[in-house]
Amino acid sequence: MRIIPAIDIIGGKCVRLTKGDYSTKKIYNENPLEVAKEFEAHGIRYLHLVDLDGAKSQHIVNHRILHAITTQTTLQVDFGGGIKSDEAVRIAFENGARQITGGSIALQQPDLFLRWLKEHGAEKIILGADSHHRRIATQGWQQQSETDVVDFIADYAGKGIRYTICTDISKDGMLEGPSVDLYREILEKTDLHLIASGGITSVEDLHVLQQLGCEGAIIGKAIYEGKIKLSELNEFL
Repeated sequence: MRIIPAIDIIGGKCVRLTKGDYSTKKIYNENPLEVAKEFEAHGIRYLHLVDLDGAKSQHIVNHRILHAITTQTTLQVDFGGGIKSDEAVRIAFENGARQITGGSIALQQPDLFLRWLKEHGAEKIILGADSHHRRIATQGWQQQSETDVVDFIADYAGKGIRYTICTDISKDGMLEGPSVDLYREILEKTDLHLIASGGITSVEDLHVLQQLGCEGAIIGKAIYEGKIKLSELNEFL
């Protein structure tokens, strides 16, 4: 199972939110590149980079940070936040993203999202499936739809998507463990590469997700709050 630390960006700084609420913003480092280099130094190979400014403003904002990380580290970056147009996709890939994640766009403009899938391939496009009480949330988690998260993922699995990041918003930043039952259901109903996100608090959580069959696990606040040490992740790897 891939270990994928998260860096969320607001105002050029490394932050974390609780349940996606921007008012809960906590700054952990003024320099995201510094954080990325520390991950790399501990044997980490992957990074989940989220442009929270972009998610809120509907277009990429922090592409220079993406470029700095992809040119000054060897980390393979999946990038999300504000990817709403062909121009945004171009910017993300030109600045070094290995993969991009589309969430709101996949719900609201499926034809455009599927065109990106066709043009760039299933190894490059990740389906972002962020939900609250099983309902897909959009616009940087500021709005909630009526679409069931498992139905949403299963539908795209039938259209060629291979990777999905599934975040249970109610778990995100709470340090109370991941949504194991939800992930089990997704894995039973699809054969996708499932990347678990939200609530991961301990190395034991990682073992549970690995045994479940998750392809990757995104870890955010647990690292920044010292619940999971980078040396422990290195050992896990």
